[in-house]
Parts: sequence; structure tokens; C-alpha cells
Amino acid sequence: MTFVTSIDRPKDVFVYPPHLVPDWNFSVWAQTWRGNTWSLAIANTVVIAVATIVIALATTVLAAYALVYIPFRGKGVVWTMLLAVLMIPEQALLIPNFVTMAKLHLVDTRIAQVIPYGASIFGVFLLRQHLLTLPREYHDAAKIDGCGHLAYLWRVVLPLSKPILFTIALYIFIGCWNSLIWPLMVTSKPSVQPIEVLLSTFLTQDSSNWQGLSAAAMFATLPMIALFALSDSPPAWQG
Repeated sequence: MTFVTSIDRPKDVFVYPPHLVPDWNFSVWAQTWRGNTWSLAIANTVVIAVATIVIALATTVLAAYALVYIPFRGKGVVWTMLLAVLMIPEQALLIPNFVTMAKLHLVDTRIAQVIPYGASIFGVFLLRQHLLTLPREYHDAAKIDGCGHLAYLWRVVLPLSKPILFTIALYIFIGCWNSLIWPLMVTSKPSVQPIEVLLSTFLTQDSSNWQGLSAAAMFATLPMIALFALSDSPPAWQG
């Protein structure tokens, strides 16, 4: 109904019974798009999401690999501490993270929206469980052939973990796209704010414009719909 409302004629928005087939009037879309910095907000969100994915995947892969293949003292304690972090609500970390970003002079930057999410404990858990299912003979054979940890990680682990890494990347992207509370706390400049903050601002400023709000909601939703449509197609590793 949000989509139908956004492209209905203004006089048909409040009719009863409501329209199920829209009037295909995109003038409100054009007006809403021109009146706000949607393209900049979308670009900021994509940049923040991609940077977060790159950093988070790197830390996730290295942490999960170390927990499975590298023996060290206190591994069980480290793993228990990582699992304990999963039980801490995100809201409890907002103030400490903000204080840290302020002391680093990173407030009102895109970097401040990336660093707190540059490690995914859920990703480490998921990838570790996957690596435990790989035959140990792969690692033993690689050691016999003189393959070090980095070579084994690059040539064997990563190719066999593509579906898991794609899932983690998609999970992080969705989280970044829907993020509102943290960007709202750490930014005040529209030049670095993501799309959810702009949508929240638009909702506050024009709460009675139902068609405009519906169009704005579609601007924030359509990229995710397109992403899910692409993710449903057969990935490259499945031929």
C-alpha cells in the first residue's frame, strides 16, 4: 500500500475503499526527490556499507581462522568472551562508542559510522562453525606440501567459504542500510548522513504529507528490494 499511495493522485489517497491499483502518478516522486538530497544519502550509505563489509570480512576471516587452525593458550577463554559480546545489547555500547569517536575527533565523519561495526561477532561465529566442518585432511595435506597459514587461507579456506562470506556480507549490508540510532547520534551534517537519517528528518519535517512520506519510504526500500532480487539469482560459485 505504501507504493500505491506514493503514486496515487492526491484526491485518491484517502478514498474508501482504498485503491489496490495505483494511478501511476509519479509527480510526487519527482517532487520529493528534488526537494531533498536523496542521491547523496544513498551514496553515503553505500560507501559506509561497503567500507564496513570490507573491514568486517577481513577481521572475521582472520579471527575465525585463528580460532580453528592456530593453537594458542586461552583459546577457549577468547571464544567464550566473543560469545559473551553477542549478549550485550547494541544500545549499551552507544555512549562508550560516541565518547571514543569524540576523543578521536571523528564525529560528523563517515569513518565514525564504519569503525564500531568493523568487526562482526556473528560473522566470526558463523564462519568458525563452517570451518569446523571442513575436512581436517585439507589442512594436513597443505602442511605436507609446505603451505603456510596465509597460503592455505587464500587458496583453500576462502574459495570453500564463499557462500558463508556472501551471507555475512549481506547481513552487514542490511544492518548498515537500516542503521539509524548510531548515525543520528554521531552525525549532524547532511553531507555524511545515510539514507535512514534523511528519511527520519523528512518524517519529522513533513509528517502530514502522506504521499511524500510514501515516496521517501520507497526511495529507502527499493535498493534493498533490488539487492534481494539479485541475491536470489544463482551465485557464481554455483555455476
